[in-house]
Amino acid sequence: MKVPRPHTMRARLTLGLVVLLAVSCAAVGVAAVVGLRGFLTGRLDEQLAEAGNRFAVSLEHKGDLPGASGDHDSDDRGDTRRQATGTFGARLVDGTVTHAAVVRPSGTKDVTLTERDEKRLAALPADGKGRTVELSALDDYRVLVSSGLDGDTLITGLPMEPVEATVHRLELLAGIVFGLALTVTGVAGALWVRWSLRPLSRVAATATRVSELPLASGEVALPPRAPVSDPRSEIGRVAGAFNRMLGHVEDALTKRHASEERLRSFAADASHELRTPVASVRGHAELALLHPGPVPPEITRALERIAAESSRMGEMVDEMLLLARLDAGRPLERRPVDLTMLVLDAVTDARAAGPGHRWTLELPEEPVTVTGDAHRLQQVVANLLANARGHTPVGTEVTVSLETEDTSAVLTVHDDGPGVPEDIQPGVFERFTRADRRRTDAPGGGAGLGLSIVAAVAEAHGGEVSLRSTPGSTTFTVRLSTG
Repeated sequence: MKVPRPHTMRARLTLGLVVLLAVSCAAVGVAAVVGLRGFLTGRLDEQLAEAGNRFAVSLEHKGDLPGASGDHDSDDRGDTRRQATGTFGARLVDGTVTHAAVVRPSGTKDVTLTERDEKRLAALPADGKGRTVELSALDDYRVLVSSGLDGDTLITGLPMEPVEATVHRLELLAGIVFGLALTVTGVAGALWVRWSLRPLSRVAATATRVSELPLASGEVALPPRAPVSDPRSEIGRVAGAFNRMLGHVEDALTKRHASEERLRSFAADASHELRTPVASVRGHAELALLHPGPVPPEITRALERIAAESSRMGEMVDEMLLLARLDAGRPLERRPVDLTMLVLDAVTDARAAGPGHRWTLELPEEPVTVTGDAHRLQQVVANLLANARGHTPVGTEVTVSLETEDTSAVLTVHDDGPGVPEDIQPGVFERFTRADRRRTDAPGGGAGLGLSIVAAVAEAHGGEVSLRSTPGSTTFTVRLSTG
């Protein structure tokens, strides 16, 4: 199972503090347990040395030693003077246990050893050093082995149970104390780390608010700077550097906004000023074409081209002026608009302008009404249909559908033409973006402002427009609020 890792610096610091303390507590606990076990085992070895092998020697006598009972019972023999309860004694001759007993409060009691126990005892060296051995009938014992006067081997042992019990009590006490210490340290450490990292949390909160701001265009008001607690600390230096960076960003955004405003003002002024001379050129060209006298064919052709291009330039100027006004945030009309009737009229006009295309209309039974500017919304539908007509070959099927989803009206224009080139799709709603000529069989083409007007008008109405295109399937989707 994968263990989750802490993600925040506060959690990591707190966890690191608790882990270091846990390691320290474990080291202290292990050292205390090992030290206590060694100390108690040493004391047990001293008791064995003090007791000697008197009890083991007495096992070969039955009741004829001082302190032995007189009934010579197998459960009551041996010299138990100055022997602690639980003392174990054994006598071995030629590696074979002849006698084995343990001291009880009421006397001695013979011990039946297994073959495995006898092998363990026989393997012990008679060097007078204490060793721990596990006996099946008696559990763990600390034994001392010595050589007897008759060439036998004498073993005296004391139980390890008191040592183990004391060590276990220390382990339990250490576990409780260290557990409480870790809990208290974890809570206190978390509060301390949280208090210490408050300045960094403020920097992070400021950075989060900045990241949520739309910085792509328009005037941007940056949030207040992050407070600097101590400029000598690492967090203080980070906060100071972050604030300086925000200052540079704010200056750059202010300059960019001023440049955008100057550009919008220039575009609006230029478009406004160009409308009159363009209309004048177009009017003079049309007037010259109406001259009753003979006119050379090349002059007629030139005048027709002047009239056509001036008309195209007039449309471009109107579109640029519209975009400049939308960028400036000019308010639009807010009236109920019958979007169903608007789509019907636009498709009728598209059929007349593009008879070579197959036009399909899918409308709901109930009229769809939105609040907005009817003229601008009509321009959205007309631009989408003109885009489908102008950038697809003759015979292409164009399907226009309108439906409602929750509180939105959804208009889609789908065609089965070649599709929008993949490299153009990311910027298809930007200004002066023109599709590859391979997608259309018609010469010329627009100025690349039609779809940008669609996006700008939809955004001004609180809606959005999107494109999904693959070869053989292109769909433009406009969503508008019906509220």
